[in-house]
Amino acid sequence: MTEMLLNCDLGEHYGSWTMGPDELVMPFIDQANIACGFHAGDPLTMSNTLALAKEHAVTIGAHPAYPDLVGFGRRSMNMAAAELTASLLYQISALDGMAACNGQRLSYVKPHGALYNDMMRDTAIRATIMKTIGSYHQPLALMLQATPHADEHKKEADEYGINVLFEAFADRCYDNDGALLARSKPGAVHNREKMLAQVAQIMDSGTITTVDGKLLQLRVDTLCVHGDNAEGVAAIEAIRALVNGE
Repeated sequence: MTEMLLNCDLGEHYGSWTMGPDELVMPFIDQANIACGFHAGDPLTMSNTLALAKEHAVTIGAHPAYPDLVGFGRRSMNMAAAELTASLLYQISALDGMAACNGQRLSYVKPHGALYNDMMRDTAIRATIMKTIGSYHQPLALMLQATPHADEHKKEADEYGINVLFEAFADRCYDNDGALLARSKPGAVHNREKMLAQVAQIMDSGTITTVDGKLLQLRVDTLCVHGDNAEGVAAIEAIRALVNGE
């Protein structure tokens, strides 16, 4: 396979609440998806996470969500297209502005949680997100899930003049249709052994094995390890080695 990037959802502390040891993860990744305050994160956390990314020369992306701090952005919301667009622009602009003040440039957008899942299953939501990113004042790529429908998603993105980054997950089990297995189901989050096996399989053959043993071929540009997954964080150095072919 071609060169693979490694990304992680970071900056998810909020006030006195801590989520994930960002400082342990940042040295091993290529891309940091930074929370923008709607599901997690606050101004100081955003600033500190940007500084940490700059220290380790990590590319930064906005990680916007539904306005759902209580539910960590994992609950779907029925938002009108105009409302969703405004919400996305608000979050992206906040991180973009803070990055600019620190001499950094925002490169991409990766929706979080329920918004990410809704984007993948709902053509209208996906179109709203793509149109919003395409209308931004500077070029931004969209990170979305690598599925068997990647060619279709690439064509959609082309209509809005945006580039896409197809993402697979090191630490999540896949359903037979290529979607992530719902977190409410047993085995949805991999342990270390399964995680490393899945990364090795993606690197070796560009495939993943679903919950029922089905083999899916995926086009993958970047691999995600979730910052709120303790086992994933603990395995980040080993995952980095696999991605590097070591």
